[in-house]
Amino acid sequence: MEDFLPINGTDYVELYVGNARQSAYFYRSAFGFSLVAYAGPETGMRDRASYVLTQQKVRLVLTSSLADTGPVAEHVMKHGDGVREIALWVDDAASAYKETTARGARGLLMPETLRDDAGEVVRSSIAAYGDTVHTFVERKNYRGAFLPGYRAVQGPDTVAREVGLLHIDHMVGNVGWGEMNTWVEFYEKVMGFRLYQHFDDNDISTEYSALMSKVMANGNGRIKFPINEPARGKKKSQVEEYLEFYRGPGVQHIACATDNIIDTVSRLRYQGVDFLRVPPSYYREMTARVGKIDEPAGDLERLGLLVDRDDEGYMLQIFSKPVQDRPTLFFEVIQRKGSRSFGKGNFKALFEAIEREQALRGNL
Repeated sequence: MEDFLPINGTDYVELYVGNARQSAYFYRSAFGFSLVAYAGPETGMRDRASYVLTQQKVRLVLTSSLADTGPVAEHVMKHGDGVREIALWVDDAASAYKETTARGARGLLMPETLRDDAGEVVRSSIAAYGDTVHTFVERKNYRGAFLPGYRAVQGPDTVAREVGLLHIDHMVGNVGWGEMNTWVEFYEKVMGFRLYQHFDDNDISTEYSALMSKVMANGNGRIKFPINEPARGKKKSQVEEYLEFYRGPGVQHIACATDNIIDTVSRLRYQGVDFLRVPPSYYREMTARVGKIDEPAGDLERLGLLVDRDDEGYMLQIFSKPVQDRPTLFFEVIQRKGSRSFGKGNFKALFEAIEREQALRGNL
């Protein structure tokens, strides 16, 4: 089938936060991102300030309001720090808007052209789950640092210490009870995605809680969006906790790829990033479950790394604790060595680790 919405990759992810300047310092010093561009009152933006951070192909935009009202302030008041915009890099933002709205998307921003001395960028936006927005970005005629209206930050970032994050592997959305298939249908019909993998409550469950997940992927497989919904369990699941504190659906975590997870996670831990831990018994059973791997088992246990295998190879992964006080957004670091899966064999150990954190917060 013809791909009516060809996507080159993730352009940027914008987070609305309470204090963008301080958040930018955290992501630079802890996660190794470099500050490359800025917009605010000094550049003519009167209602907000935005800091653009990059590491290889991962680009984050951190935005906070300069007033107590308006869309940024209201988003932060409701959700806390969280992902507002998932921007997708396309060759034709006008066509992307036309094709998706014709198939039922709710348009938020009709195609607009932004210009400055470095050229022009065309953008358009549609609504996704909750208050999340998908923006289509066409930048083939632009040579600037980010977007028109942003000022490039000159010189090297003396705060940032890169950790080896390469690109965004996938982004997970949490939606409410019975809403997963609604959003699966949205990505299928509106954006031309396909069902990539499916996990039910038998795959993702513990003694106390469960969830269901379907992974949607675009035509070339560069964009993957797992969609989670709660499932019935004895106690409150991680998705229910998220929905309660985020006040609705939203992005649960951002998974960033690396080609050396031992080095990357070692650096992240040294720079202050906290990760979930699984019990030592996980590593005693690991070799029998996944077979021979290249990485020393002692390094995996020391760092708390998880490993899983499928028919095409294996993958290693680890999940941070939430990166703000509300138990909402967190990050995953993943290294794929042939495997295209999402760590099904790790689900039980991982979610038991999450439940231990929930219990400490009094939310299980």
